[in-house]
Amino acid sequence: MNISEETFIINLGIHIRQLREKKGLSQQGLADDCNISKSQIARIEVAKINTGVKTLVKIANALDIEPKELFNFSTK
Repeated sequence: MNISEETFIINLGIHIRQLREKKGLSQQGLADDCNISKSQIARIEVAKINTGVKTLVKIANALDIEPKELFNFSTK
């Protein structure tokens, strides 16, 4: 199955938002835990940027999950 890069990034952002909300974290709370800006979290969640691996690891650590769990979503 092929998926476009854009579709993947959109779905990744949605999944990160869902995981963040499940943990009861605001965008600011997640940003603080990751030591990045709230605007960067917001841009990731709405697929305005293609974030790097280092940031994804920070997000996974802040959410207390394995990094691979960030990619555990179905594509639409």
